[in-house]
Amino acid sequence: MKILFTFLLPILLLNTSQGRQSPDSLLTVLKAEILKKNSYEQKKEVQLKRLKESLAAVPENNVSKQYVILSQLIDAYKSYNFDSAHVYTYKLIQVSNLLKDRQKQQESKIRLGALQLSWGMYKEAFDCIAQLNAAPLSDSNKLQFYEFKARALHELSAYNTNRFYSPANRSESIKTLDSAVVLSKPGTYDKYKYTGQLYTITGQREKAVTILKQLLSRKDLTIHQWAMVANDLSYLVSDEEKEKLLMLAAIYDIRSSTKQTLAIFRLGTRLLDKNELDDAQLLLNEAMAQAAFFGNKIQEKNIATTLTQLAAQKLIRSENKKIDLLIALISVVTLGLIGIGIISYIVFTRLKKVRIREAVVKEKYQHLNEINKRLLEDGHIKEEYLGHFFHLISGHISRLEKVKRNTEHMLKIKNYEGLMKLAKEIDIKRERAGLFYTFDTIFLKLFPNFIDAFNSLLKPEDQIWPKSGEILNTNLRIFALMRLGIKDNQTIANILESTLSTIYTYKNRIKTKALFRGEDFDNKIMEIKFVDAVGSPPEQLNQM
Repeated sequence: MKILFTFLLPILLLNTSQGRQSPDSLLTVLKAEILKKNSYEQKKEVQLKRLKESLAAVPENNVSKQYVILSQLIDAYKSYNFDSAHVYTYKLIQVSNLLKDRQKQQESKIRLGALQLSWGMYKEAFDCIAQLNAAPLSDSNKLQFYEFKARALHELSAYNTNRFYSPANRSESIKTLDSAVVLSKPGTYDKYKYTGQLYTITGQREKAVTILKQLLSRKDLTIHQWAMVANDLSYLVSDEEKEKLLMLAAIYDIRSSTKQTLAIFRLGTRLLDKNELDDAQLLLNEAMAQAAFFGNKIQEKNIATTLTQLAAQKLIRSENKKIDLLIALISVVTLGLIGIGIISYIVFTRLKKVRIREAVVKEKYQHLNEINKRLLEDGHIKEEYLGHFFHLISGHISRLEKVKRNTEHMLKIKNYEGLMKLAKEIDIKRERAGLFYTFDTIFLKLFPNFIDAFNSLLKPEDQIWPKSGEILNTNLRIFALMRLGIKDNQTIANILESTLSTIYTYKNRIKTKALFRGEDFDNKIMEIKFVDAVGSPPEQLNQM
């Protein structure tokens, strides 16, 4: 379907007099193409990647093959990205020097100059022209040189409006372009293009239109060539046809991933002049994106200036709407509805104030509700842990009292063997395991979904699950303590009877593998749901 539409567009354009393709329908197509531009750019990147891979695969001693692929890369980049095209053009010059081929050396310099001209590097472009001599060049290189030189002189004459210099530059541009017309082969794209440009620059408008329309009717043009010819023709035709040509050129530019383009910028400017501000803003923003992608700073400044004008127009329109509304209100006042207007205004103002106050109250209520929820949660956690740990501590005190009595008795009777036996009965490892068991049991009672919720923050291959016989392991206990509000690494190390560096290593190792980074991961830990001692969900705590 896309291929069919591509070939139908020129036919539709050439039949605009019968009204077969309206500007509105083309604008709809253009908007759709803007939304799909990423897919075209992906295809472009695939093409560029293949060329780069081909270049990388060429042996270092095969300089001729390198030159061919570099030329293809430059052709792919020259209307897509200036920096990359510039880099590869310099590489092409280096390769041409290695080849010691005079024609290729000149061709690479012409490519560089043409690229610099497209970016607005006029001094560098004219320095390049000064270094080149058309006489010894091959026909193909002469054509490239004449096109480059004619374009440079034409742009200089348009920029330099001084009555002494501009005519001379224009005359030299015409002379150079005439040489390109003479040299190009009959029936070729170059012949039509240069002839059309020559008619245009010499003021032969009707002849230029005829030759460019003939060129558009050819079926062997690439979509990029079609877009360039359509843009050139748009300077010569009437308003409605101009608009259609610019839309078609912009559509083809997007499809060919052409970033060095004027069509969409000119179209956006035209819609701005017609006061179609929303569509103008869409197109100018796209033009700015294209210019930024290509790297054309001069074009970016021009578009930015136009966007500033658009913003001013939108502001004026907004103010005009306000003025129109004010006039309408004044008209209502003249009809005797002054009182109703004043009452309505007072009611509206008061209602607005009431709504603002309601919003403030609602915000404060939500904030207090959140604080209340956290206080209730903290209270339940503290109540649960205090109860268990008071019970645990009282048991330890009873055992310590028993050990103290037995120790004193054995010291009195000097039963040292009994003392050693008594000391061996105190198993620190078992006591620590019992402490961790108590902590794990109580914590999972308060946060039954903690392990699942914690692992949902990690990739499947990095998830941490307790082994058989474990309730929590060291990694899980570190983040369990964090969920309880204990975030200081030293405090966590003291509780888990570990070193500070170990705790720091464990935490960082997990955080680097998490689906969330930095504070986002910590916040996700704190959002793990709490359930109180009797199984009340957080929603019930909210209502307490």
